[in-house]
Amino acid sequence: MYVIELRFTDDPRRLDARPAHRDRLAALHATGRLLLAGPLADDSGALLVFRDDPDDELAADPYYRTPGVEVSSVREWRPVVGDQYG
Repeated sequence: MYVIELRFTDDPRRLDARPAHRDRLAALHATGRLLLAGPLADDSGALLVFRDDPDDELAADPYYRTPGVEVSSVREWRPVVGDQYG
């Protein structure tokens, strides 16, 4: 599994790009590739959990290059408990 951490700024272009990005996330979730995604409670960023390496998705979705969105980390994660691990 992989975890992507995003940081947000106040640039309003991020909000303009968000609906298309969320549609893309819903499609990825429907395929089982994306397990979890959502903003942090204070809206300073977001976390996304992918079943496999998300490099191609980072390249394909322009949201990750939109002003106001910064990919702060992409890390492999090895959970040991939970419904989705394995």
